[in-house]
Amino acid sequence: MATKKKRGGKRGTPGRGSKASGPKKTRSIKGRSGKIGPGKARTLKKSATKVASIVRAPGSLWSKVLEEAGKGVVTAKQKGLVRLNSFLATCGLGSRRGCENLIVQGRIMVNGKPVTELGTKVDPLRDIVSIDGEKLRPEKPIYVLFHKPKGIVCTNAVHEQKKRVIDLLVGLKGRVFSIGRLDLDSEGLLLMTNDGAFAERMLHPRFGVPKTYHVTLRGRIEGDKVEKARGGVWLAEGKTKGIRIRIRRRTKDRSYLEVELREGRNREIRRIFARLGFPVLKLARVKIGPLGIKGVGKGKWRFLKKSEVESLLRAATLGEEGELPSKRRSHEKKVSGKKSSGKKAVSKKAARKKQTEKNLARKPARKPLKGKRTKR
Repeated sequence: MATKKKRGGKRGTPGRGSKASGPKKTRSIKGRSGKIGPGKARTLKKSATKVASIVRAPGSLWSKVLEEAGKGVVTAKQKGLVRLNSFLATCGLGSRRGCENLIVQGRIMVNGKPVTELGTKVDPLRDIVSIDGEKLRPEKPIYVLFHKPKGIVCTNAVHEQKKRVIDLLVGLKGRVFSIGRLDLDSEGLLLMTNDGAFAERMLHPRFGVPKTYHVTLRGRIEGDKVEKARGGVWLAEGKTKGIRIRIRRRTKDRSYLEVELREGRNREIRRIFARLGFPVLKLARVKIGPLGIKGVGKGKWRFLKKSEVESLLRAATLGEEGELPSKRRSHEKKVSGKKSSGKKAVSKKAARKKQTEKNLARKPARKPLKGKRTKR
């Protein structure tokens, strides 16, 4: 019995009556010079990425299209843009929040046009920013080391009645603010600057720049209390950590300690020892990172050298992970000494929760003994 032949072969192969699948031929109209005229050729559709890689001729139609399309792709950071309030702060007009009021009032102009919208970004190198018609320029960064005496406040508030730190910076031109604060009864080293990024690295506990204090306590503190302070004391903001304490000397009714902190909570040292029953009589900051108090008299100040600024930034880089370098090294040694078991690391909190669930699952419900009454 004769079988009928199928017109088409296997799936995907052309049959007798079907056209062979292959690249489509392009039709173009040639001019007198023999070249293809623009827009006359019919070609296959290509993706934008392929076209972008092929067409690079300056002045061509596609290059202009791609240039226009790419304008929205470039981020503000790549273009070097900064927020307007931040730029105004670097020009010495006040804090960033205070500069927002100037923007809302309509006193700021960018390239001759008034700007009242918060969040506007400008290019410091190209845009012309002015206030009340006066052109603004960013200030040069200033880094000052100041020895604060007692009875001086660290605020820059204009209406403050007590003597301020900035009142003692005689001869210093430009706006500066203190990095962190020392309370009215404390003394010692204080960094002053107009560089906000530098201030954040010195102040934020994530970077862990060490600050050393000489503390005088009322009463003779014993070893168990010192260990308790080292281990952490619960305050309103949470448990303290990263404290190093060295006993310099002790008498019957006084204790002289050296305390190193990597946090910046409000009156932290005073509150820690007050909780332990030893009020602080005297507190002086004697060191910030690698910088010591030697050579700077009370109420005096000096500019920081470039090498000193770099050393402070290096100290901030070392503590960027938020833990002490010595603890980090010891932890790395323990981890390197252990053989990897291939299991994922589990946090202590998750492990405790898992163990509690297991214990509850194992414990059977208590049943009363047979023949005995149970007390209600």
